[in-house]
Amino acid sequence: MSTVPPVGPALRRLTVLAAAQAAAWQPRIGHAVRTHVTPLRALGSPRHTTLPGSRQRAEHDHALVSAGSVAALLAGVLLVAAPGTASAQTVRPTTPGSSAFTVPQAEVPSAGLVQVAGPSPYKLPDDGDSAQQFVAVAANLLPLEPPAPQPEPAAGPAPEPGPGPAPVPGWSAPVPNAPTSNPYGKADRGYAAGYHTGVDFAVSPGTPLLAVGDATVVSAGWDGAYGKEVVLRLADGHFAQYAHMSSLAVSAGRRVSAGERIGLSGSTGNSTGPHLHFEIRTSNRYGSVVNPIAYLAGHGVTDF
Repeated sequence: MSTVPPVGPALRRLTVLAAAQAAAWQPRIGHAVRTHVTPLRALGSPRHTTLPGSRQRAEHDHALVSAGSVAALLAGVLLVAAPGTASAQTVRPTTPGSSAFTVPQAEVPSAGLVQVAGPSPYKLPDDGDSAQQFVAVAANLLPLEPPAPQPEPAAGPAPEPGPGPAPVPGWSAPVPNAPTSNPYGKADRGYAAGYHTGVDFAVSPGTPLLAVGDATVVSAGWDGAYGKEVVLRLADGHFAQYAHMSSLAVSAGRRVSAGERIGLSGSTGNSTGPHLHFEIRTSNRYGSVVNPIAYLAGHGVTDF
């Protein structure tokens, strides 16, 4: 919306412009007045006093027409001289692309534009086709469309494997791949516990015996009915007992690793023939035992 200038300066400019226009039109106005002055006098006589078809009636009617022409001419001069009036402006009808709510299709509507309704399918003046294709609807009226799927990111090279967890201590059978001759838990009145507290591996004398896990040697020596024996304290707190050995390769307090040789098999103590009596104990005392085969299998040992 245009602002209204102060009244004083605007009136002065209008007066100057009107005077200039009047000076330019003065010769024409004078000529028109002189040409029609006589007929204008005829306006002084009442029209009803003249007879139809008489010369006085014709002069009276001609004077009315001439006066109207002069008045129209003077009004036109004033309207042209007054800028900003409705007659001084050119008013064009709204066409596609010129209204507040439509723009050429190639352009994007303003983000703040609110269109109350979609454009109607009006016709172009010189074209029989619909002008709808030349109208862009504001973004708030456009139908919602699902977002275009984004391309999957290209698979990069596999990351380098980082340091894994600390390796679990290795485990081993006391005599790998040796057959068993007397299972754990078998009832027998000959034993103080009333059952077999370990498992017997049928091996020849002098067969290497291995530590079943990383451990510390608790004892290594003679132990009555068990003959020569070695007891290991394993990393998880259990104890491994080897009995009826022919020779010992370790001593108390020594650290051993899984699979390390601790001595040789034999038939010492209360034994009827060469074999290894092997126990897994929860504490280092007689009778506090668990199934040694099941215990080793739980640690991944299967070669027995």
